[in-house]
Amino acid sequence: MDKNLLAELQSRMGYEFKDIGLLVSALTHSSYANEQKKSGVASNERLEFLGDSVLGMTVAALIYNGRPKMPEGQMTKLRAELVCEKSLAALASELGLGGCLLLGRGEEKGGGRKRPSILADAFEAALAAMYLDGGFEPVKRLIAKFFAHQDNPMRIESSDHKTALQEIVQEKSGQSLSYHVTRESGPDHQKSFDVEVRLNGARVGQGTGRSKKEAEQDAAKTALGAIASVGCAAGK
Repeated sequence: MDKNLLAELQSRMGYEFKDIGLLVSALTHSSYANEQKKSGVASNERLEFLGDSVLGMTVAALIYNGRPKMPEGQMTKLRAELVCEKSLAALASELGLGGCLLLGRGEEKGGGRKRPSILADAFEAALAAMYLDGGFEPVKRLIAKFFAHQDNPMRIESSDHKTALQEIVQEKSGQSLSYHVTRESGPDHQKSFDVEVRLNGARVGQGTGRSKKEAEQDAAKTALGAIASVGCAAGK
C-alpha cells in the first residue's frame, strides 16, 4: 500500500501507528483478501467485530458523561443513531477511508469505495486497529473530535470542552491557544473567576466559574461555537 496514503490517513486520524500492519489490515476488504488467499492476506472482518464493541463503548461513555440528565431510553436511541451504518459511512468519508481501501477487482469496478456498508465496516475496523495499537485514548480523541464540531449533526456535548477545542485547533499547524483570567472576585470560600480564551491572540470565547478550571471549561465551550461558525480553526 502507498506509504503516502497511509501517512495522510494517520494525519487525518490524529494518530501515528506503532504497528502500521494493523492499519493496513483494517483497510483490507474481504474481496481483496479472497483474491490474495495464497499470500495469506486476512480481511478486516475480525477487526470490524472488535471495532463494533470499541465504538459502542466509546460512544456510550461520551453520551453518559456529556448528557448527565438524559434518561436511559433516550441514551439508547441516541447511541443507535450515532453508530448506524449511515453515520459511520459519513465519518469514514470524512477521514478519506474510501481512497485507502484494498478492494478486489469486482468491488473496485462496482464502486465499493463509496459503498456505505464497506465504509462503515472499515471505520469500525480502523477504530479497533487504533485500540489494539494505542488503547482507548486515541479512539476517544478521534470520536470526540468528530462530535465536537457544532455543524456536525452527530455532535455530543462533551464535558471536557478544553480538550475538544484543543483537538479542533490542532487540525491546522501554527495555531496558538491560551487562557487568561480577566477578573477574580469574592471571598476565598466563594471565589468567582472570569476567563477568556484566545486563538492566535484574538479572543474567541469567555466564561465564568467558581474555579479557574471551571471558568476555562466555560470559555472553551463558548469558543467551540464561535470557531465552528466563523471557521477560525481552519484558518478561514
